[in-house]
Amino acid sequence: MMGQSNMLGEGKIAGWKDGTLQYATGIKGLYPYLVDEKTKTWSQLDHVRDVAVMGGGGATGTIGSLHHNEWMSVNPTKKSTIGPELGIGYAMGLNGTKAPTMLLKSCIGNRALGWDLLPPGTAQWDYDYGNGKVRTFAGYGDSPSQWDKGTTPVPIGWHAGLQYDGDVNRSKLVLEDLATYYPGQTSTGSPVSYEIAGFFWWQGDKDMRDPGYYTRYEFNLVNLIKQLRIDFDAPHAKFVTASLGQTEMGSTGGDGQILDAMLAVDGKSGKYPEFAGNVAAVYTHPLSKGASSSSHYGGNSETYMNIGEAMGAAMNELLAGDSIV
Repeated sequence: MMGQSNMLGEGKIAGWKDGTLQYATGIKGLYPYLVDEKTKTWSQLDHVRDVAVMGGGGATGTIGSLHHNEWMSVNPTKKSTIGPELGIGYAMGLNGTKAPTMLLKSCIGNRALGWDLLPPGTAQWDYDYGNGKVRTFAGYGDSPSQWDKGTTPVPIGWHAGLQYDGDVNRSKLVLEDLATYYPGQTSTGSPVSYEIAGFFWWQGDKDMRDPGYYTRYEFNLVNLIKQLRIDFDAPHAKFVTASLGQTEMGSTGGDGQILDAMLAVDGKSGKYPEFAGNVAAVYTHPLSKGASSSSHYGGNSETYMNIGEAMGAAMNELLAGDSIV
């Protein structure tokens, strides 16, 4: 699971007011699977592991901060907010795979696909703002993020793709230590084999602010899908992306262009034949309860749950028929 702050999670858990998870389940009767009917406490999926790590920048040799490392459940003692992992985990765990499963989240807020999360191998590109203003945007490893075309860039203490490298590395460190992050899934002291079945991506808020980024979003998203499969040695891994909740179909702004980019890479669009049956885009506007990605949807837990459920269902559809289900 990768992205920026909304993937990290800002949906409020506690409080007896509309918008919290406690209110949604206890008063409105939503998401009944989250509550154990016998104990009236939060339920738990014993075959789905919830692991979330976070770090800023590139690889440091550590996982960064550990937000979750427990069986899938509502766990306010670990973090007072939720992301889409609950909806994804229960959608998959109850209606999809019965195999031992880990949802592994590695992300941090305020990151752009066109800069911080730019995948390796992405070249520089130019954007013409008009009136003679043409900017060159950094390719992977370049610094700064952009500069006037034809001038010599002056590097800063960050480069394109630095967050991508860090998020991928932190994920790999978890996978190299399954005894710590998936208890019971080791044999004679060595990790059992595992398969990267798929990737979840929820991002776009930062890219929608600059046409140099949002007009390039589709190109970068295609590269991201391909590069993640290379970096995790998972050529057949599925990929599910979700749009920004405030964005309606037909929007012509930066957010609309990001929505269009996501719909284009969906395997059902036909634009990228190699993505047929293995890439899906979730249109989230009908699922959002208001506010915008920039304001973290007002912290409304229903938005995070609804979008998570839809992403999990999309992954279930892609995985249908696979041997791991």
